[in-house]
Amino acid sequence: MKAGIVGLPNVGKSTLFNCLSNAKAQSANFPFCTIEPNIGVVNVPDTRLEKLESLVNPERVLPATVDIVDIAGLVKGASKGEGLGNQFLGNIRETDAILHVLRCFDDDNVVHVDGSVDPIRDKETIDMELQLKDLESVEKKLDKVKRAAKTGNKEAQKEEAVLVRIKEQLEAGISVRALDFDTADRKEFVSPLQLITDKPVLYVCNVDEGSAIGGNVYVDKVKKAVATEKAEVLVLAVGTEADINELETYEERQMFLEDLGLEEPGSSKLIRAAYHLLNLHTYFTAGPKEVRAWTIPVGATAPQAAGVIHTDFEKGFIRAEVISYDDYVTFGSEAKVKEAGKMRVEGKEYIVKDGDIMHFRFNV
Repeated sequence: MKAGIVGLPNVGKSTLFNCLSNAKAQSANFPFCTIEPNIGVVNVPDTRLEKLESLVNPERVLPATVDIVDIAGLVKGASKGEGLGNQFLGNIRETDAILHVLRCFDDDNVVHVDGSVDPIRDKETIDMELQLKDLESVEKKLDKVKRAAKTGNKEAQKEEAVLVRIKEQLEAGISVRALDFDTADRKEFVSPLQLITDKPVLYVCNVDEGSAIGGNVYVDKVKKAVATEKAEVLVLAVGTEADINELETYEERQMFLEDLGLEEPGSSKLIRAAYHLLNLHTYFTAGPKEVRAWTIPVGATAPQAAGVIHTDFEKGFIRAEVISYDDYVTFGSEAKVKEAGKMRVEGKEYIVKDGDIMHFRFNV
């Protein structure tokens, strides 16, 4: 699952990517510094994993991960091929969620592609380009569906109504994610379109160090502007996060954070937010060889969760032995959980909960 970092040129995308990832993307004070998308595999911070490690003392610990993609900066006219438009829009279509970086700080030393700082204008510039690209896709699909609908095809008529509604909203400057569809229509007609503005979005307000906790006027404007969208807003001092990352020891980084009044790096909050934005959560396996976090979609069944480890586990699934995270911590070991009668046996219909600790029984 991939989350793509997008925004106008020079708003801090590549600096943010470097904060999140061990891969060092080029970052500089000029537009189009990033051309080819950089991809980083980022660990999802999870204190539960650390607690399980202290209880189990395994040979190794493996956290959950998310792929973060740093995509080239977008400019006005991208939907018509301006700048790196077509390439950019192709790259963003391949992601599952969007991290939209907005510049919310003043600094005369950092050029802005439009000459002044205005995060709402910047947001609208990108929204418009993405909406125009989606409109192009919807109009092509609508032409085909209309022909089938005219023959009396009931299914095509239902699809036509959905597409007309999407088209009208896009023409009004409303992204698809802001629209409500019934479950059947979404599954059958909307999701297969893979529209860019239907992807979940997290707006990352890139602020100066002094605004890292309370935000600022720019952030307030962004929150007001996205209030009607199904979107989240995160405030992050990206330049400060980069400075923290450069410190050599954990102790130095913690001291820096404490001086700023922060409990943890903002980048950790962002990674967790991206994970939830992708509608993912975690279950664990815990034993002397390894303690590991496994990534699954929210709503996954026990066999589907088993399939993440190996397809044979899903094919030959018999049952799952499940311990809740809280019970594991309370009793301190798997053996003591069993003694207390807190280990459950679950079948194929079981929906895995975030934090479940699981063993699978299977036969192939």
